[in-house]
Order: sequence, then structure tokens, then C-alpha cells
Amino acid sequence: MKERLINLFGIENLEKIKNTNILLVGIGGVGSFCFEELIRCGVENITIIDFDVYEESNLNRQLYATLDTIGKKKIESAYERGKSINKNAKITILDTFLNLNSDFDYSSYDYIIDACDSVPAKAGLIINANKFNKKIIVSLGIGNRLCPQMVCKSTLKESLADLLGKKLNHYLIKKCGIDVNVPVICSKEKPIKSEPVSSYVCTTSVAGILLCDYVIKDIINNE
Repeated sequence: MKERLINLFGIENLEKIKNTNILLVGIGGVGSFCFEELIRCGVENITIIDFDVYEESNLNRQLYATLDTIGKKKIESAYERGKSINKNAKITILDTFLNLNSDFDYSSYDYIIDACDSVPAKAGLIINANKFNKKIIVSLGIGNRLCPQMVCKSTLKESLADLLGKKLNHYLIKKCGIDVNVPVICSKEKPIKSEPVSSYVCTTSVAGILLCDYVIKDIINNE
């Protein structure tokens, strides 16, 4: 599995990737692609959190959504997929919903990846990343957008034109009393108006890949 990565990353960096402990929150349209790339890049210690089951509406964009998995827990499908790629991966699945009041131990993780949809949940992850001095990358609004080439890495403060980013920043300041800036994956594209939110796999998948890429490159470049 590693022979096609050694010349790119080097053996020492592959060991760093293998031993890094990652928390991924959300395994939907963005999170499922992030999870897949992390496993294929050699990550072997990962916890995934999601409380949802697959529905027919997920078939257009969520990597592990198939006709056979409708009604099945998303984390269970992700676990099976991850182990089918790397049997040595230590994948922990938690069927729960994190919020500001959740009693959850963040201390063992090196990175927190936020791929969930809830503003309070995102705020809770950012607050706990600060509290426990953990690195975090956050996915902002990707729905209602058609241009994968406009999905990019930015920061929360630079992305306040993004409605989700604006809501998250306001929530952190007004509700939680903190003013922080964190790395994010977002889209520079102005969203169309659609209710319910429309999603295009080419944009959600790119967002998931960029979440993974941020973590992998940070592991490699972190001295």
C-alpha cells in the first residue's frame, strides 16, 4: 500500500502519518471523501463520529451511500470500507452527536476535522480544540454550489462572506464569548438559492479531499 507513497512522502513521514491520531466529525458528503483519502494516505488511528443513517437523498454525493446501505448507520459503512482498504487501521466509530455540552475527551487526538453541519457543534469543536491545544480544520458551506475549482483553503475570518462562516463566527463571539480564527475549507462561489440545500458531488468531494490534504501536509511539514 505504501510503495506508491514512499517517494513522495518518505518513510519517516509515512510513519508520522500512521501514528497521528485523528478525530473526524461527520461522515457525509464531505466527511466520507475525507475519511477515504486519510485511510489511503496511511492514517491508522482515526475516530469517526456521526449519528445518522443513509437515506435515498444521500446517493448523489456521499461516498458510502448505495442502494444496499440505505437505512444503515453511516459510521458502520465507513468502518467496513476503511478496514477493507487497510486491515491494520484502528478505526473507532461513535454513534453520537457532539455539542457544546457533550462530555467528550479530546485530549488524545492530534487533529480535529470538522465535517458536520451544525453551527453549535462546530463551535464546540473549535472551543475544545483551543482548550486542549489541538489542531483543527473546519469545513464551511459547500452546498448549493457547482464549481469545484472554487473550493479552497482559507481562514474563518477571511471567509465571512460564506453564510455558514458568518453564522459560526457570530455564534462563537455572541454565544460563546470567544473570538478565534481557524483554518477552513470553503467555496468562493456565490451559492444558488435552493431549499432544501442542493449538493453536487464534485464540490463536496473536493472539500473532503482538501480537508485530508491539509492534515497530511501539516503532519509532514510539522517539525
